[in-house]
Amino acid sequence: MELEEKTLSTKRLFDGKVIKLELSEVELPNGNTAAREVVRHPGGAAVLLVNGNKVLLERQFRFPYNKVIWEIPAGKLNGGEAPEHAARRELEEETGYRAARLKPLVNIYPTPGYTDEIIYIFSAEAAGFAGQHPDEDEFVNAAFVELDRVVAMIESGEICDAKTIAAVFKYIYDSKTEKI
Repeated sequence: MELEEKTLSTKRLFDGKVIKLELSEVELPNGNTAAREVVRHPGGAAVLLVNGNKVLLERQFRFPYNKVIWEIPAGKLNGGEAPEHAARRELEEETGYRAARLKPLVNIYPTPGYTDEIIYIFSAEAAGFAGQHPDEDEFVNAAFVELDRVVAMIESGEICDAKTIAAVFKYIYDSKTEKI
């Protein structure tokens, strides 16, 4: 069965600082038409920093959920910025740590039903403290948490952030398969 949809028209509904909203009319594989609402996003980068058996997590208020959540350091890509550069920048801005080396861990599509965002997740195993300097509208508390505790926080629902969950479990999987 053919799965591709053909774009017939696209209209920009909103052009914001972080996102753009588009409404497209598409032709479906069966010849019918449908509307597609798409949030255009420049993408993001995140870092899973592991020192010893501890993971660097941050707590930050997230307005859409109206609560403080646990997550790994991350942020959006600036126009044309390479994901690794953004990962390094966000790690240092938000937590004060500067990674000596980043390694690609996994790329995720956080919500493929309505956005084109891709989050590029890197791992880092060594970092020095250089000093935190978050954006003026960003308030972040960072702390190292034992990996076993992080897994328990995920399993209990205390950590719900998708990029953090994906990063932690991919890191654990890679750690186990490298020993085989």
